[in-house]
Amino acid sequence: MHGFIRGVDAVNYRLGRLVMYGIFVLMGILLWSSISKTFFLPTLWTLEMAQFVMVGYYILGGPYSLQLGSNVRMDLLYGGWSVRRKAWFDLITVLFLIFYLCVLLYGAIGSTAYSLGYWQTEPLAFFAGLITGTEEIGRLEQSSSAWRPYMWPVKTVMIIGFFLMILQCLSELFKDILRLKGAEI
Repeated sequence: MHGFIRGVDAVNYRLGRLVMYGIFVLMGILLWSSISKTFFLPTLWTLEMAQFVMVGYYILGGPYSLQLGSNVRMDLLYGGWSVRRKAWFDLITVLFLIFYLCVLLYGAIGSTAYSLGYWQTEPLAFFAGLITGTEEIGRLEQSSSAWRPYMWPVKTVMIIGFFLMILQCLSELFKDILRLKGAEI
């Protein structure tokens, strides 16, 4: 368990530290949007690109936030509990979170398969077929805006983010188990 915790925490810590600078990318895009609308012709890509950057910032930063314990908690009761009681409560609630994230991950996989031109009902089989060569990418989904970017990159970021969040939740689950055993983390 210790090796898994160290590995997942290291990956999510480094990625989170990198992704946190995405706010400056977002600010730059929105600044350019304001400047171009004021002094030049308005650009078509800025607001949608800002949304895509925000998705990456939010979804890829989630595991880092969970790792640091900066997620929202109801501290009215939780703050006064013992470490052992907090560990029991966190152990139970993280199981619900893992279930919810697995549902989101499956939905993101289906949505990404759709964006790659797969119209059937088995997205996991589609990705397995892409690997083995029995499936091929169809007509790529594009946004309905005037800019019309492809949607698969942002949907792929969602898959990666949800997967990393599940790994971080498992790391937190293992930490709670070790706390209940009285072991060092």
